[in-house]
Amino acid sequence: MIDDATNRLLYAQLWEGETVQAVMSALCEVLVQFGIPMSLYTDRAGWAFETPKAGEKVSKTHLTQVGQALERLGIEHIPSYSPQARGRSERMNRTLQDRLVNELRAAGASTLEQANAYLRSCYITRHNEFLAREPLDATSAFVALGDADLDEILTVRSVRTVGKDNVVGLDGIALQIARQPGRATCAGLSVTVRRHLNGDYSVRQGLRLFGRFDAQGRPMEAAGPVGGRDRMRPPTRTLDAGQRRRRPQLPQGPPTAKP
Repeated sequence: MIDDATNRLLYAQLWEGETVQAVMSALCEVLVQFGIPMSLYTDRAGWAFETPKAGEKVSKTHLTQVGQALERLGIEHIPSYSPQARGRSERMNRTLQDRLVNELRAAGASTLEQANAYLRSCYITRHNEFLAREPLDATSAFVALGDADLDEILTVRSVRTVGKDNVVGLDGIALQIARQPGRATCAGLSVTVRRHLNGDYSVRQGLRLFGRFDAQGRPMEAAGPVGGRDRMRPPTRTLDAGQRRRRPQLPQGPPTAKP
């Protein structure tokens, strides 16, 4: 990931494939270290955009998992339609494929772990010392992350229907939902299953957390409101002595005789 204003390399890591997990992990590191960017410019790979017809415009309504995460963060996602339009990133790729490969060879990095360790400890800093430039406007376009919960934002989400056995699945993992307060069963309910960056899963219906599970589908967290927060309740209204309504007193007297 490159900063367009300074040509700085913000993030670089070798992955086995260009997956949603890889892209969201890159986003997470940049967001934590630098903040929320104004926009993200990418190619039209399958993880980035849905393209109804090959060679035509991308869909602005059917968002990918990465597109949904960017929308939750308020980041404009700009698609590239030609190699010339993304010339800077293409030049950066050529530089990395040339210079980085030679440096990894000279450093004796022969495994994925060794290569990524070298990237973090040496290469990115040295790369920016030689190739980064001063921006025309020194004001940063990044916005502070604040209290944004990236663990909930950078997730893969899918709507599922709970089976008769209170089980819902994602990625071939069966998630057994425990009995929920006030419900005899969750069968038939439409829920959202989320896969988090660390591999954990969570099952929710609106603000209600039905459970959190590890990567193997084993329960980790009981049901309850999201984040352990209770739902907001309206304040209880009380009346002081002067405001309490009193039952009107009927006049006392002898009973009236019937005619």
